[in-house]
Amino acid sequence: MKGVILSINPDARIVDISHEIPPRDIDAAAFNLLSCYEDFPARTVHAAVVDPGVGSDRRGIAIECAGQFFVGPDNGLFSWICEREKDWMAVHLTNRRFFRRPVSRTFHGRDIFAPFVAHLSNGTALSEFGEPVRDIVKLDSLAPKTINGNTIEGRIIHIDRFGNCVTNFSAEHLSSRATATSWKMLINDREIDSLRHFFAEAKMNEIFCVVGSAGFLEISARNASAAELLGVRRGQKVQLISADLADIAARVG
Repeated sequence: MKGVILSINPDARIVDISHEIPPRDIDAAAFNLLSCYEDFPARTVHAAVVDPGVGSDRRGIAIECAGQFFVGPDNGLFSWICEREKDWMAVHLTNRRFFRRPVSRTFHGRDIFAPFVAHLSNGTALSEFGEPVRDIVKLDSLAPKTINGNTIEGRIIHIDRFGNCVTNFSAEHLSSRATATSWKMLINDREIDSLRHFFAEAKMNEIFCVVGSAGFLEISARNASAAELLGVRRGQKVQLISADLADIAARVG
């Protein structure tokens, strides 16, 4: 892919975000993109190719969103970014004039996506690549569900290699309810009522909540895997339940 991009645009500056996404793991790729796209400059072109449907009738798309571009398969990779930003436009990559020849049935990253990435970096208009797409494949929404006045329900959207369990709750979910209450977390019948500012603030092997670098509340353990200690897997439901604010404030300090 890099060779194809540099053959079309020798001045391209290529930055690797990650090559450690588990095979076929669309959700993990979507989370990694969501976590870092805001750190890149305007008009960055992101190539994301986690593509278990390669060679099938799944679409290839290019999206303009948040002042940047995203190119890859239409399988949900970009849906969380579009959900967050709300304002986006997409095209179906059908203009074969931009394809590398011959097109492999198993390596569209090299033969389809990389050429479009390179031409975008050279200033080619998105409209030249194909017809507009009115909708895209979407992963489950990042928005938690309100169960009642005291409980909102989310899920684990990512578990990193350290065993930190990233929820789809943000720091705002702790402050957006009535000012007389805050929240504690419940997962696998385990109540987590420690909220820390950083890892070293916790006791060894303590399970606690922390606002992670991606802006989501994470369930973590100091020098241990919270996922292993709790028996948690991605996709599991988790609840934030109202608790006395003074009690939480005392624990946070």
